[in-house]
This record gives sequence, structure tokens and C-alpha cells, in this order.
Amino acid sequence: MGGKKEEPAPPRRALYRAYRSTSFDELVGQEHVTELLKTAVKNGTFSHAYLFTGQRGTGKTSAARILAYAINELPYNADTGHLDIIEIDAASNRRIDDIRDLREKVFIAPVSAKYKVYIIDEVHMLTGESFNALLKTIEEPPAHAVFILATTELHKVPATIVSRTQRFHFRPVALQKVVDHLKEIAQKEAIAIDDDALRLIAEHGGGSFRDSISLLDQLGSLEGTVTTDTVESILGRARSTEIARLLELIQDKNQSELHASLQTMLAQGASPVTLSEQLVAALLGRSDASVNTYELSEKLMAVPKAHFPQLLLVSTLLGFVAKADDGRRTADDKMAQSKPETPGGVAPASAQNEVSREEGADRATGPVSNDESGKNEETSKPVEQEVKSEQTERSNLSETEGKFDWVAVLAATKKTNPALHSVLSRAEVRLDGETLHLTFQYALHRKKLDQAQYRTQLSRVLLDVCNLNPTIIIEETGTQLASDDPAKKVADLMGGGERVTV
Repeated sequence: MGGKKEEPAPPRRALYRAYRSTSFDELVGQEHVTELLKTAVKNGTFSHAYLFTGQRGTGKTSAARILAYAINELPYNADTGHLDIIEIDAASNRRIDDIRDLREKVFIAPVSAKYKVYIIDEVHMLTGESFNALLKTIEEPPAHAVFILATTELHKVPATIVSRTQRFHFRPVALQKVVDHLKEIAQKEAIAIDDDALRLIAEHGGGSFRDSISLLDQLGSLEGTVTTDTVESILGRARSTEIARLLELIQDKNQSELHASLQTMLAQGASPVTLSEQLVAALLGRSDASVNTYELSEKLMAVPKAHFPQLLLVSTLLGFVAKADDGRRTADDKMAQSKPETPGGVAPASAQNEVSREEGADRATGPVSNDESGKNEETSKPVEQEVKSEQTERSNLSETEGKFDWVAVLAATKKTNPALHSVLSRAEVRLDGETLHLTFQYALHRKKLDQAQYRTQLSRVLLDVCNLNPTIIIEETGTQLASDDPAKKVADLMGGGERVTV
């Protein structure tokens, strides 16, 4: 009683933290970034603002920390932070007040380092107001401040921010480099694991070191040697033989067995999300990939985001097979109808017509007896009429092919793009050689056609309908307001305008 209570042992450090890169040379797979940064630090030509982009787990935050210590000529220390190296998580510090606080403190001189470095992780999470406040600071920072922004979603970062930074893109790490790095860690940590299992872990990581090392850490607590079966079981993955069997059933349009196999795999614990990812990888990895393959892959990629992934996976695969089977049956039916089958020695109607044409032609050109002259003349009339009909159709086709038909263009756009049709229906049209002039009365309609998307769609319709690809010139007649018109004063005040009659 009254004895001193033993302190609990600290939890084991996660492997991805224990093996985090501490120098530019340890950043594997990002040599295109590290070489430039090392040179800039060595020559003292580093920027006041950087933007690191790329998928998760590729070393963006590690590189930011290494750079922060390097420009301050300090030894890297991952265990204890530095007062002048400030890390901000934009996901939890995204408000305008947080950035205003940053703007106020950035002008305070560093405590002991040369530069005060701000590392803002997941910067795309900032609000619009926060970005505006940050922009002014990045534009005109104090001489002692350096900003390093990191994001996995570059498209959410305003262009004004991007343009004021030096941008470095971190690529997904090559598969073999991840495997080699995992093998090195496994040996140091005495984790028994075979090479195939390491490769499977690296494939699952998708080029992310952190994800791959975290999975290795999870598997390292198991007893015995880690194999591919172990990894597949932990991940809820199907075996490669099972994936191959599913692809075979899809190719054979075997809907019943495909459904049974899916139900069995899912009942055994296969994850529908992982299963869809495996199928996409297998489909895109095939040498005989077709348009249908890419369509199926695109639909399967929606499974991980679905509310009920299992339902979407099964319905997508069965629906694809059913659609493909219907298409095959339709094609078979058409071929069956076109085949000149002769049951009972009776030729099909198409064959009889061909025979009639040949006989009619022979009778028309060959010798005719007095007894059969009337019969031959009657027989040859339908043949001549049919030949003339075909010639007329070909003549009409050649006359309309490549001809400009604005009515047909309007009809086509009305079906595919009502908004474009609405604008085009107000145009005065004139085709001058290879130039199409579209004249509008009002600037509103002209500006619509000035947009690239509308011009592209119009060009496509002209090519499809008229087999023409003219240069399109948009013109405007305009309507002038009288100088004494009250609307003229309003238009001048607002920067111009036009009268609209309702």
C-alpha cells in the first residue's frame, strides 16, 4: 500500500512516423523535387512561398519540414518542434479569424532562427475569405517569412494563390521503389513477410508510402510469415484466380453463374469497394481492352462512392452482361434474317428478286421470240423502274452531300442542345465560300456564340449534318438608342446597352 504507481509505457511509435524522411536524400521517388530544392537552399535562392501538390502519402509534409529546417540551417528534429517553424492544419484552422491572427503574427521577428516558416497543410480547406486574407500576406510578406503550402486538391486552390508560389508536384511513387522500401523496413523491424505480399501491399497503397507502411505496420503484429493470403484477407480482397473467373463469366455473358460467384465472394467477406477496384485494375490491364471495357470500368469506379456499394457492384455487372447479351442476340437475329436460307428448296425473297433482275436483263438484251415479246416487256418494266429508283437515290445523295442546309442544322441543334438552337434561330446566315457569317441584332446573342463551347458544338453539327467545316464569323448589326431617349442615359451610366422589346 502507498507504493509508487508505475508509469504506463508509452505506445509504440507508428512505423510511418518512425521511418519518416528527415533529409532530401531520404525522400524516395521525388528526385525531380528534391534536387531543385537542395540547389535553391545551397545557393540561397529559395522562394518566399511554395506550393506542394500531389496525392496523399507522397512526402509533401515531410519535404516541407525538411525545407523549413534546411533554409534555417538547423538540424532536423522530428520529436521536438521549433518556435519559428509553425505548422497549421487548414482543415481545423480555416476561418478568416485564424488567417487574420497569422497575418498579425507574421510580422513578428523570428525568435532564434533566420526565417519564420509557416507550413499550411491541406490549404485547399481554407474558406474563400481566408484565401483572400492569405493572398495579401503572400504577396507582400516580411523578409523573414517563408510560406510552404501543401494540398492534395490543387483545383480547389485559387489561381491567385497558385500564381504567387513556386509549385512542385509530388508524383505517386513507382511500385518497385515502394516494394524495396517496405522490404528494408520489414528487415529492420524483423517482420517475416514474403516478396509477393510486399508487392500486394505496395499495389494497395497506390503510390503512397504512408498508406503502404501503415498496412505493413498492421500486418507486422501477426504471428508467422505474412503471405498474400494474409494480406488479401485483411484487405477484404478476392484472390487473383477469383477475379480472373469473374472476368471470364462477364466475357461469356453467363449472368446466372456471375451472380452466384459474386454472392459467394461477398458472403465470404470480400469488400465490394475493394472488389470493384480489383476488377477495374484487371480490366484496364488487359491487352484486348475495348470501348465496352472502359465503359464498364467507369461504372465500377462509382462503386466506392455509393451509399450501398454492394448493390451497385452487383447491379452494374449483371446489367452490363444483360445489355451485352441483348446486343449479341439482336446482331444474331439480323444475321439470321440476312442469310439466304432455302428451306424446302424455296429461295428467300431477296434471292428471288436478284434472279428476276438477272432474268429480266437477259430477256431485255437477248433474242426475243414473237410469242414471248409481250411477256418480256412486262417483266423488264419493274426491273427498269427499280434500277431508275436506285439511280435517283444515288443522284439525290450526291447532290445533298456536302451541301449547306441551315434548316437541318437548326433541327439537329434543337435535339442535342436547345440553348444553342435558341441562339442560332435568331441569326441571319450567309455562307461565303468556306466562311459562315452569322449576324445578330443584339450583343447578347453574339457573346453567346463567342464562347468556345458553343462554337465547338456548332462546328461539330455543321460537319455531321452538312459535311462542312467552315470558318465561323460572328457579326452584330446592333440597335442604336436615340440621343434623346431616356434609356440612352441609363445605358451610358451602366456602360452601354440595347433596347429589348417584350
